[in-house]
Amino acid sequence: MVFITPSCAKTDFLRWLPALCLFWCGTVFAAAEGIHVNFAEISQNGGEYYLEANFQVELTPTLEDALNKGLPLHFIVEFELIQPRWYTLYLWNKSVLEFEQHYRLSYNALTRQYRLSVGALHQNFDTLNDALALMGRLRPRFLADTGILDQGKAYEAAIRLRLDVSQLPKPFQINALASHDWNLASEWFRWTLAK
Repeated sequence: MVFITPSCAKTDFLRWLPALCLFWCGTVFAAAEGIHVNFAEISQNGGEYYLEANFQVELTPTLEDALNKGLPLHFIVEFELIQPRWYTLYLWNKSVLEFEQHYRLSYNALTRQYRLSVGALHQNFDTLNDALALMGRLRPRFLADTGILDQGKAYEAAIRLRLDVSQLPKPFQINALASHDWNLASEWFRWTLAK
Protein backbone atom coordinates (compact mmCIF):
# COMPACT_ATOMS: atom_id res chain seq x y z
CA MET A 1 0.00 0.00 0.00
CA VAL A 2 1.31 3.44 -0.96
CA PHE A 3 0.41 6.57 0.96
CA ILE A 4 0.65 9.92 -0.69
CA THR A 5 0.96 12.90 1.61
CA PRO A 6 0.46 16.37 0.21
CA SER A 7 3.42 18.65 0.42
CA CYS A 8 3.34 21.36 3.05
CA ALA A 9 3.81 24.15 0.50
CA LYS A 10 0.81 23.00 -1.54
CA THR A 11 -1.54 22.90 1.44
CA ASP A 12 -0.33 26.31 2.61
CA PHE A 13 -1.04 27.70 -0.83
CA LEU A 14 -4.54 26.20 -0.89
CA ARG A 15 -5.21 27.57 2.58
CA TRP A 16 -4.28 31.12 1.52
CA LEU A 17 -5.92 30.98 -1.92
CA PRO A 18 -9.31 32.47 -0.84
CA ALA A 19 -7.55 35.35 0.95
CA LEU A 20 -5.40 36.04 -2.11
CA CYS A 21 -8.49 36.09 -4.34
CA LEU A 22 -10.24 38.59 -2.06
CA PHE A 23 -7.14 40.79 -1.97
CA TRP A 24 -6.82 40.71 -5.76
CA CYS A 25 -10.52 41.56 -6.29
CA GLY A 26 -10.27 44.46 -3.82
CA THR A 27 -7.20 45.78 -5.61
CA VAL A 28 -8.86 45.61 -9.03
CA PHE A 29 -12.00 47.44 -7.84
CA ALA A 30 -9.96 50.06 -5.95
CA ALA A 31 -7.82 50.69 -9.04
CA ALA A 32 -10.98 51.18 -11.12
CA GLU A 33 -11.91 54.29 -9.13
CA GLY A 34 -10.22 57.50 -10.10
CA ILE A 35 -9.15 59.22 -13.28
CA HIS A 36 -6.68 57.63 -15.69
CA VAL A 37 -5.27 59.08 -18.91
CA ASN A 38 -5.76 56.62 -21.77
CA PHE A 39 -3.91 58.73 -24.34
CA ALA A 40 -3.08 62.30 -25.29
CA GLU A 41 -1.47 63.68 -28.42
CA ILE A 42 -0.84 66.88 -30.33
CA SER A 43 -1.44 66.75 -34.07
CA GLN A 44 -0.71 69.23 -36.82
CA ASN A 45 -3.31 70.11 -39.42
CA GLY A 46 -2.36 72.75 -41.93
CA GLY A 47 -0.66 75.53 -40.01
CA GLU A 48 -2.28 74.74 -36.65
CA TYR A 49 -1.73 72.42 -33.68
CA TYR A 50 -4.61 70.47 -32.12
CA LEU A 51 -4.80 68.60 -28.82
CA GLU A 52 -6.75 65.39 -28.37
CA ALA A 53 -7.01 63.33 -25.17
CA ASN A 54 -9.04 60.55 -23.61
CA PHE A 55 -9.57 59.99 -19.88
CA GLN A 56 -11.22 57.13 -18.03
CA VAL A 57 -13.26 58.63 -15.17
CA GLU A 58 -14.72 56.56 -12.34
CA LEU A 59 -16.21 58.38 -9.35
CA THR A 60 -15.70 57.10 -5.83
CA PRO A 61 -18.88 55.91 -4.08
CA THR A 62 -18.72 58.97 -1.82
CA LEU A 63 -18.62 61.39 -4.76
CA GLU A 64 -21.33 59.51 -6.63
CA ASP A 65 -23.56 59.61 -3.56
CA ALA A 66 -22.96 63.35 -3.09
CA LEU A 67 -23.69 63.98 -6.78
CA ASN A 68 -26.95 62.01 -6.62
CA LYS A 69 -27.98 64.04 -3.54
CA GLY A 70 -27.65 67.31 -5.46
CA LEU A 71 -24.02 68.41 -5.02
CA PRO A 72 -22.60 69.59 -8.38
CA LEU A 73 -19.04 68.48 -9.13
CA HIS A 74 -16.60 70.71 -11.00
CA PHE A 75 -13.72 69.26 -13.02
CA ILE A 76 -10.75 70.90 -14.75
CA VAL A 77 -8.63 69.70 -17.67
CA GLU A 78 -5.21 71.33 -17.29
CA PHE A 79 -2.70 71.43 -20.14
CA GLU A 80 0.75 72.95 -20.33
CA LEU A 81 3.47 73.02 -22.95
CA ILE A 82 6.96 73.94 -21.77
CA GLN A 83 10.41 74.24 -23.26
CA PRO A 84 12.83 72.50 -20.85
CA ARG A 85 15.97 74.47 -19.99
CA TRP A 86 18.78 72.19 -18.88
CA TYR A 87 21.09 75.11 -18.11
CA THR A 88 18.76 76.22 -15.28
CA LEU A 89 18.60 72.64 -13.95
CA TYR A 90 15.00 72.50 -15.24
CA LEU A 91 13.89 74.83 -12.43
CA TRP A 92 12.94 77.73 -14.71
CA ASN A 93 11.49 76.08 -17.79
CA LYS A 94 9.93 78.35 -20.38
CA SER A 95 6.13 78.12 -20.42
CA VAL A 96 5.01 78.19 -24.04
CA LEU A 97 1.30 77.49 -23.73
CA GLU A 98 -1.24 76.63 -21.01
CA PHE A 99 -5.00 76.31 -20.89
CA GLU A 100 -7.80 74.97 -18.70
CA GLN A 101 -11.19 73.59 -19.63
CA HIS A 102 -13.88 73.54 -16.92
CA TYR A 103 -16.74 71.04 -16.59
CA ARG A 104 -19.72 71.06 -14.24
CA LEU A 105 -21.47 67.75 -13.58
CA SER A 106 -24.82 67.79 -11.79
CA TYR A 107 -27.84 65.57 -11.20
CA ASN A 108 -31.49 66.60 -11.44
CA ALA A 109 -33.59 64.38 -9.17
CA LEU A 110 -36.83 65.58 -10.79
CA THR A 111 -35.92 64.46 -14.33
CA ARG A 112 -33.46 61.78 -13.13
CA GLN A 113 -30.86 63.01 -15.58
CA TYR A 114 -27.23 64.03 -15.32
CA ARG A 115 -26.18 67.34 -16.83
CA LEU A 116 -22.70 68.10 -18.11
CA SER A 117 -21.91 71.77 -18.70
CA VAL A 118 -18.92 73.26 -20.49
CA GLY A 119 -19.20 77.03 -20.33
CA ALA A 120 -22.65 77.95 -21.66
CA LEU A 121 -23.16 74.57 -23.37
CA HIS A 122 -25.19 71.87 -21.58
CA GLN A 123 -26.07 68.29 -22.39
CA ASN A 124 -28.31 65.90 -20.45
CA PHE A 125 -27.67 62.16 -20.00
CA ASP A 126 -29.77 59.29 -18.70
CA THR A 127 -26.80 57.56 -17.06
CA LEU A 128 -23.77 58.75 -15.15
CA ASN A 129 -21.46 56.58 -17.27
CA ASP A 130 -22.55 58.39 -20.45
CA ALA A 131 -21.86 61.80 -18.87
CA LEU A 132 -18.44 60.68 -17.59
CA ALA A 133 -17.55 59.19 -20.99
CA LEU A 134 -18.23 62.49 -22.76
CA MET A 135 -16.35 64.47 -20.12
CA GLY A 136 -13.38 62.13 -20.53
CA ARG A 137 -13.17 62.63 -24.28
CA LEU A 138 -11.35 65.82 -25.26
CA ARG A 139 -11.95 66.13 -29.00
CA PRO A 140 -9.36 67.83 -31.19
CA ARG A 141 -9.04 71.30 -29.72
CA PHE A 142 -7.17 74.15 -31.35
CA LEU A 143 -3.98 74.94 -29.44
CA ALA A 144 -1.93 77.40 -31.47
CA ASP A 145 -0.47 78.25 -34.84
CA THR A 146 2.66 76.34 -35.85
CA GLY A 147 4.73 79.54 -35.62
CA ILE A 148 4.59 79.41 -31.80
CA LEU A 149 7.17 76.59 -31.68
CA ASP A 150 10.80 77.02 -32.71
CA GLN A 151 12.28 74.71 -35.33
CA GLY A 152 14.66 72.05 -33.99
CA LYS A 153 13.59 72.41 -30.33
CA ALA A 154 12.04 69.79 -28.06
CA TYR A 155 9.01 70.62 -25.93
CA GLU A 156 7.34 68.78 -23.07
CA ALA A 157 3.55 68.55 -23.00
CA ALA A 158 1.55 67.61 -19.89
CA ILE A 159 -2.16 67.09 -19.28
CA ARG A 160 -4.37 65.99 -16.42
CA LEU A 161 -8.02 65.97 -15.32
CA ARG A 162 -8.99 66.63 -11.71
CA LEU A 163 -11.89 67.44 -9.45
CA ASP A 164 -11.83 71.13 -8.56
CA VAL A 165 -12.05 70.91 -4.78
CA SER A 166 -12.11 74.71 -4.45
CA GLN A 167 -15.62 74.75 -6.00
CA LEU A 168 -17.04 72.46 -3.29
CA PRO A 169 -18.86 73.96 -0.29
CA LYS A 170 -16.52 74.72 2.65
CA PRO A 171 -17.39 71.64 4.78
CA PHE A 172 -16.63 69.37 1.83
CA GLN A 173 -13.35 71.18 1.18
CA ILE A 174 -12.27 70.23 4.71
CA ASN A 175 -13.26 66.61 3.99
CA ALA A 176 -11.18 66.73 0.81
CA LEU A 177 -8.07 67.57 2.84
CA ALA A 178 -8.45 64.46 4.99
CA SER A 179 -10.13 61.91 2.72
CA HIS A 180 -8.97 60.25 -0.48
CA ASP A 181 -12.63 59.82 -1.52
CA TRP A 182 -12.92 63.57 -2.16
CA ASN A 183 -9.59 63.97 -4.01
CA LEU A 184 -10.08 62.73 -7.53
CA ALA A 185 -7.30 63.52 -10.02
CA SER A 186 -5.26 61.84 -12.69
CA GLU A 187 -1.50 61.87 -12.65
CA TRP A 188 0.18 64.32 -15.01
CA PHE A 189 0.51 62.57 -18.38
CA ARG A 190 3.72 63.85 -20.02
CA TRP A 191 5.16 63.38 -23.49
CA THR A 192 7.79 65.01 -25.67
CA LEU A 193 6.95 67.03 -28.75
CA ALA A 194 9.78 67.64 -31.22
CA LYS A 195 9.40 70.39 -33.82
